[in-house]
Amino acid sequence: MSVERRTRVRFFLAFWLFILSGVAFLDRTNISIAGLQISTEYGLGNQRLGWIFSAFLIGYAGFQLPAGWLAARFGPRRVLTIGVVWWGVATALTALLPSGISHAVMLLIAIRFALGAGEAVIYPAANQFVARWVPMQERGFINGLIFAGVGAGSGLTPPLLTWLITHHGWRAAFWFSAVIGLVAGAVWWYAARDTPEEHNAVSPAELREIRDGMSFSPAVPAPAADPPASSAAPARISWYAIFHRRDLSALMVGYFSFGYIAWIFFSWFFLYMAQVRGFDLKSSARYAMLPFLSMTVFCLVGGALSDRLTRAYGLRTGRCGLASVAMLFTAGFLVLGSQVHSPQLAGVILAGSAGRHRSRLRRRSPPLEPSAG
Repeated sequence: MSVERRTRVRFFLAFWLFILSGVAFLDRTNISIAGLQISTEYGLGNQRLGWIFSAFLIGYAGFQLPAGWLAARFGPRRVLTIGVVWWGVATALTALLPSGISHAVMLLIAIRFALGAGEAVIYPAANQFVARWVPMQERGFINGLIFAGVGAGSGLTPPLLTWLITHHGWRAAFWFSAVIGLVAGAVWWYAARDTPEEHNAVSPAELREIRDGMSFSPAVPAPAADPPASSAAPARISWYAIFHRRDLSALMVGYFSFGYIAWIFFSWFFLYMAQVRGFDLKSSARYAMLPFLSMTVFCLVGGALSDRLTRAYGLRTGRCGLASVAMLFTAGFLVLGSQVHSPQLAGVILAGSAGRHRSRLRRRSPPLEPSAG
């Protein structure tokens, strides 16, 4: 009697997306850790440093739609591999910028803009992976795992890069970030495939499990919906249909508020602890870890809780309700943390706000997927 082999390839790939997510945030937050040294070397000041930080955001936001189209058209394996190589090159260019060069501000702005444009592919590509590889009942946890990489990457950045900067200079921190990214991208190219059918290591049992889980059967009956189109002729979703969804504006407002708060932590929290709260470089690095470690924990807990609530009460409660509650807690912690006088207590409370804030991320799985054509 033969025993059918069972594999869990999708969990390894989700874990590697956790790694890539961490690398992405290592690359985008390294400049905030090295900001004091870069500002001193090139005579920037906080205002010009803010321009450089914002250049990343402009590139990142401006290329979200093209990145989504590319990920759907060419698949997460190819698009994400090219994206990771792009990040590595942009990070290495920062390290290569010589001291005393004229127009350093404009060059740094251009490099950070390019980095933002390249990093725009990470989560559209991750969403394509989830849509193609992950059963509906596992998507809360898998999304939580992927986004836990944000907290892990950003949380390890302050102490690790502070040590590198202290002993080897700020350029060593950027070289380290570039090399780590290129290695992680090479592993993704080797291990990943765009669909489970293309992956030789996926067993028939895992493939059946994935395919059977692509439709959701909630414990709480949902309103009747049109039957899914045949897999032989996937339905196209037009831009008109996307922009006329009633929930799109709510999602955009929610993600705007999420992104604004997140960027404060990623770009300015380290400098806030050093310049406003009066910590030295090492102490600031230690306290700057706390929000990101909190993010890591709450991403995992929030993902598992989202799946549980979804199974028990339906998609609206599991994906939307949990996110709304988490944002309310975030607001409360932010107000409280900004008002306390103790720098140490402020760091802990603000870390709590970051964790609650991150636990709401990607709790709502999109019910529609554009065709690749």
